[in-house]
Amino acid sequence: MTKLSVNINKIATLRNSRGGNVPNLLKVAQDIERFGAQGITIHPRPDERHIRYQDARDLKNIVKTEYNIEGNPVKSFMDLVLQIKPTQVTLVPDADDAITSNAGWDTITHHSFLKEVIKEFQQNGIRTSIFIDTDVRLMEAAAKTGTDRIELYTEHFASEFEKGNKNAVKPYTEAAILAHKLGLGINAGHDLSLQNIQFFKENIPNLAEVSIGHALISESLYLGLENVVNMYLNKLQ
Repeated sequence: MTKLSVNINKIATLRNSRGGNVPNLLKVAQDIERFGAQGITIHPRPDERHIRYQDARDLKNIVKTEYNIEGNPVKSFMDLVLQIKPTQVTLVPDADDAITSNAGWDTITHHSFLKEVIKEFQQNGIRTSIFIDTDVRLMEAAAKTGTDRIELYTEHFASEFEKGNKNAVKPYTEAAILAHKLGLGINAGHDLSLQNIQFFKENIPNLAEVSIGHALISESLYLGLENVVNMYLNKLQ
């Protein structure tokens, strides 16, 4: 079964835009789990413009399913993750000023760095995942870092699917097959939505988890959060 992890960054963005604590991020996380999601994802950035580091700490005592923290493993991020010890850490090579993640790791150039970071997280009982494109060479290099999983960066698929190009899923299918052969677990995320998630799931073998935030929260404005979470769960099954 493919698990649904809901990224709640957008809830924090809404809260921060007004100040105060509305919407209550911790209550929303609890509700999302109650609605059936199997995980909560956050992506704190150094400027804390949406998820704050204290949010990450507070969620540790709230999340009862899988807790996934994404981010660039700079020292402040690593210290935070090692303090919290979530279920999973997803390593993303985003710049401090990135609006959203826009590239996977070059696992060849940064191989030694990733290997060292991954070892430290795993020694602390934290499952690791590398945000990555579908390039075969990068996938093979990722496996050599010792990571537990990879997360396929799906922006290109989503963009092409919207244009009607269903063949855009093929590199992801091939990457998933290779990743499985290399002993890697397979996650996916970025621009996945109610429109494309079922097709993607049907074409990606051994898909363990998807992380969805922007689309899911946006769709919930029209359809309601509980309804949308269950719509995703039905499509993933």
